[in-house]
Amino acid sequence: MATLDINATPLSPDEHQVQLRRAVIASTIGTAIEWYDFFLYSTVTGLVFAKLFFPHSDPWVGTLEAFAIYAVGFIARPIGAAIFGHFGDRIGRKSTLIATLLLMGLATFAVALVPTYASVGIWGAVILTVLRFIQGIGVGGEWGGSVLMSMEWARNNHSRGLVASWPQFGVPCGLFLANLAVLAFSQMSGEAFLAWGWRVPFALSLILVGVGLYIRMGILETPVFTRIVAARKVDKTPMLTVLREHPREILLSAFARMAEQAPFYIFTAFVFAYGIGTLHVSRDFLLTSVLCASVVSFFSIPFFGHLSDRIGRKNMYLIGAVTTGVFGFIYFAMLNTGSSAVIFFAIILSLIPHDMLYGPQAALIAESFTGRLRYSGSSLGYQLASVIAGGPAPLIATWLFGVYHSPWAIAIYIALCAVITIIATVLMTDYTGKAIDEEYVPLRPTS
Repeated sequence: MATLDINATPLSPDEHQVQLRRAVIASTIGTAIEWYDFFLYSTVTGLVFAKLFFPHSDPWVGTLEAFAIYAVGFIARPIGAAIFGHFGDRIGRKSTLIATLLLMGLATFAVALVPTYASVGIWGAVILTVLRFIQGIGVGGEWGGSVLMSMEWARNNHSRGLVASWPQFGVPCGLFLANLAVLAFSQMSGEAFLAWGWRVPFALSLILVGVGLYIRMGILETPVFTRIVAARKVDKTPMLTVLREHPREILLSAFARMAEQAPFYIFTAFVFAYGIGTLHVSRDFLLTSVLCASVVSFFSIPFFGHLSDRIGRKNMYLIGAVTTGVFGFIYFAMLNTGSSAVIFFAIILSLIPHDMLYGPQAALIAESFTGRLRYSGSSLGYQLASVIAGGPAPLIATWLFGVYHSPWAIAIYIALCAVITIIATVLMTDYTGKAIDEEYVPLRPTS
């Protein structure tokens, strides 16, 4: 790692602007690649894994078992946040982001090689579980670094919402790429897709990792971390320190994500099981619909991030939480019409309430922690939600539908998540437009 000297030459305004642009591009593209890996698994779970790894189970039970493995990745995410949050606050944002990209990419590529139940019995599911766990560790460390790499280059306090929303933009990009890849290979004739076609998108991950590494190697460390190192303020045990000093902020960050994360995985993962098994619509139709919804998010995520800079982070977030709580009922009412056009429109609309939350979310959470502990604190708070919201959501939705035989039970679950988010958000402090670090001058790292 480059050494960071407090007497290093300051960057000019033009140089700073160039580095800001590079940091945003590197964070967004790298995040898109990592989420391609993560969402690829999500998409294939509802389409393939129950059949290949639990072939002797009842279809509902097989789906539950497949989503249970899917949930393992979310359980691992706080562990990844703790590991990489520590190193992100110790050795820097850039080095940590390179490590997370490698870990995620190699684990995803390995999924392409996992033997099915027909070849090795239950061991195929065991291997799949281990790889999903590794994926979760990688993506658990990714988010904090990518957001901070962008946000900590923003000198204008009134632009943090927009700047920090661009790594969030990587999520719909990854969702788009994952669904596009599965849609393309699902066009294969006969049983070829089920036999081996689903493996190809996972194998392609290796190429994307190479692209991501090339981009991330070319960026500088953030000015905030540069300044922390130069002033000798790096914490020796940042994860322990943030747990001791900021437990309230960590818990509020996690609960604030309930209305964003749980519905998102219902709208983008559970919808495949529900759409094919209950509504009897085609796999390709659902893939195309989710793909189109992700394109809408290309625009809505940065828009709502920018809007949070204007009306306040908490105000924008609360509007999104209320909208999500109501939309769950509208969503299933539209799906249950059975009309292809209405189902398509419901899926397209589903990510807009999510994006009202996701756009301002990165700045909302990151602003809650001081610079020397920000990677650890924001990562842990963000990823803890994966255990209580994202991972269990498709599993809970499948269980609720199996028990009550009604999607309204799932809509009530979404509404309850929204209520929890509203309470947590009200208790958070709104730092929109306020300085959250000591004033700094962007420094040029020296060899």
